[in-house]
Order: sequence, then structure tokens, then C-alpha cells
Amino acid sequence: MRVGLIRALTTSDRRLLHTHGRLLQNTFGFDVTTRCIPDQPSGVYNEESLRAAVPKVVEIALEMAGGVDALIISCAADPGLAETRALVDIPVIGAGSAAAAAALAFGGGVGVLGLKHQVPGPISELLGERMLLIDGPESVETPDGFLMPTGIFEALATAHMLVDAGADVIVEASTGLTSIGMADVLRHRLGVPVIDAVAAAGAMLASAVAAREL
Repeated sequence: MRVGLIRALTTSDRRLLHTHGRLLQNTFGFDVTTRCIPDQPSGVYNEESLRAAVPKVVEIALEMAGGVDALIISCAADPGLAETRALVDIPVIGAGSAAAAAALAFGGGVGVLGLKHQVPGPISELLGERMLLIDGPESVETPDGFLMPTGIFEALATAHMLVDAGADVIVEASTGLTSIGMADVLRHRLGVPVIDAVAAAGAMLASAVAAREL
């Protein structure tokens, strides 16, 4: 399957740009083409940056749609998801709503690990009362903050706090955590399910493909 992956941040670092695509290729075997939106080096982290990202995501999606079988918006806030779905005739998956949907498959309370005191709308709306706990590292206000040593260590500490407070499953509410491979580390350390938003989007797409083939 040819998948167009849209990164909702701006980077010229090819290693960082293709981190999410490599995860999808290695996990699901997708042939991934990745592009990023312009002029947002810190990604999506508040309402203003979300509004700015929407038309950029839609523009790139329209450019990519003719050459791929599906699109994934690799951002937990799902910028431009509804708008893109209305304009293209291929599957479009948002990482945030996919992560929330995956969390609903588990019982118990969901701990949301993301940016400082923020939860993307698609995650909070879908989880509703299941969203037991919300927290994020004090030093991480934008997704690129997880690339810094302080952000990494504080994310680990915050995840431990969520589990200690009663979370039965953790949802990573920032794809900045995907960029550093945090989910595998947390699963090993905490012993609870940890949902990576990009992997959840890939799993949803893979399930749709399998259902279509059947």
C-alpha cells in the first residue's frame, strides 16, 4: 500500500522527517512518502498553530492524493482531517483520533501523556469520561521539546506518575513522542499498554485494508 504521510511541523532534518514513515514501513510494510507543512518548525501546540496548519495540510493532501492509496495526518490534533476527507476519495486517517479509538479498546482509565497541560481535541472528545488523567512535562510546550534531553527525562517521569495515579493505559497525545520512540521504552518500564498515535493510525489503516480485501 502506498501511503502519504503528512507531518504537521516543518523540518529540514531528513532523519527527523522520516521517523514516522519508517515506523509505518517497518511495522506494516507500507510504502510511505512523507512531506511536511511549511513555516511551522514547532508544529501544532495551541489553537493558533492548529488553525495555521489546517490549510497547509489540506494543500499537501490534495497534491499527494493522486499518487497514494491512503493518507495519514501525523499529528495528534488531526489538523485538516475533516476538510481533507471532504475533498479526496481515498482513506484519510488522523493520528489523534486513531490513538483515542485504540485506547477505547482497553478497559480502565486512560492516562494522557502529551504537551504541558494540553490534550488535543480529537483525543479528549473521543475518550470523554474514560480520560482519567492528563499530564505532560513542565518543560515541553511544543512537540519539538521532546527532542531535548530534559523533555525525554520529564516524559518518563510523567508517565510513571500517570500509572502511579491509576492509569490502566497510556495514550501518547503528541507525535513528538513517536519521533523519540517513547512507546517501547514506556511499555518496558511500566508494564501497561502504551498507544503510539502514529502506530495507531497505521493499525487502523491496515485493518481497513484487510476488511476491504475480505
